[in-house]
Amino acid sequence: MDNRKKNHAGELKAELGRKAIHLLIALVPTLAVMLGYSNTALLLMAGVFFYSILESMRFLGFSPPLVSSITTAVVREREQGRFVLAPVTLGLGALFTLILFPPQIASAAIYALAFGDSAASLTGKCLGRIRPAFLAGKSVEGCLACFAFSALAGFAVFQDLKVAAAIGAASMIVDSLPFEEFDNLLMPLAAGMAVIVFF
Repeated sequence: MDNRKKNHAGELKAELGRKAIHLLIALVPTLAVMLGYSNTALLLMAGVFFYSILESMRFLGFSPPLVSSITTAVVREREQGRFVLAPVTLGLGALFTLILFPPQIASAAIYALAFGDSAASLTGKCLGRIRPAFLAGKSVEGCLACFAFSALAGFAVFQDLKVAAAIGAASMIVDSLPFEEFDNLLMPLAAGMAVIVFF
């Protein structure tokens, strides 16, 4: 029992670290206003490129100072011994959203990715009890948290309940499917498309 508690505490600590990094993507809309959309897109591309190089070095047995220690501290058990893809899909999700959608829609979709996905993971880890087979290991509580926080993000941008609910629903659907790290890429795109359909 003690080992299980220790393992759970270690997993929760790693998840908190991952989601703290994940939440940084919420700065992208502000950077886009301050630096311009083209410059922010270039910054995201550069970040994805440099992370990929450093993570490839780590994967091959080298130890780039900062990235290697952060990645090792927050890596999931299923990611052990392989390239950690989540930061790449996170950066690309924000990048494609920024390029494909108008500023207001892009902001709401990126906030849904930052807050909805983070809330889903942490709620699932801490409070997730109901795990039906069709959710492939994910919890109903986590899915509902994803809906709530994504919808709140959408409402903060649009002040429209219908649009907020559409963003929440689209985010929750993507989060509930077994996309693993690719939900970072698909969630903001789905949220952006939901706004176009319902706004």
